[in-house]
Amino acid sequence: MTRRIVQFSIGLVLYGVAIAMIVRAGIGVSPWDALTQGIDNLTGWGFGLITVVVGAVVLLLWIPLRQKPGIGTVLNVIVVGPAADLGFWLIPEGLELWARILLFAGGLLALAIATGLYIGARFGPGPRDGLMTGLHARTGWPIWVGRTMVEATVLLAGWLMGGNAGIGTLLFAVLIGPLCNWTIPLLTVPIREKDAAASELETALEGSAAPSTPALDSPAN
Repeated sequence: MTRRIVQFSIGLVLYGVAIAMIVRAGIGVSPWDALTQGIDNLTGWGFGLITVVVGAVVLLLWIPLRQKPGIGTVLNVIVVGPAADLGFWLIPEGLELWARILLFAGGLLALAIATGLYIGARFGPGPRDGLMTGLHARTGWPIWVGRTMVEATVLLAGWLMGGNAGIGTLLFAVLIGPLCNWTIPLLTVPIREKDAAASELETALEGSAAPSTPALDSPAN
């Protein structure tokens, strides 16, 4: 349990910082982050706060899908946004193109590692991941169909509001899945034999949504 808590905490903070790295690179962001940027352009609320608000709204969509969040799902909503703001504070703007390309590559790898850390800790998936698995469970659609429909809609909305959709968005879509398919099995904490009481507690912590490749989600998201 100690390893799981530490791993989960590092994963969430790293996830937020990785988002900031990709945004600062300025060559295109994930669909959900494009939506966040677009809303920020209209409201001026700030990237971190909007990340929290959007995550909370997505979590509310779990209710009609009959998904049960784990404690990790709720903490994902709360922590990733402020962690992204920390990343923006640490990473300067106006970098040279070569530096921004390296920043994007590093951010993409960091995001995949962060996803493996927090999903591998088995405290529940992120809110956007649970939305996809919930759609799959209730409609019978393949996960990739639901993901494509949702993320295409989110990206279009973000782009119309001024979000940064570019070559980085395409690279993100192509590369994040394979990278997470490598990091999640590598970093998943193995399940050990436990008594019935411990099993019930762990089920409550994890929730009912099965982990999946992140929607990123982001925030994981």
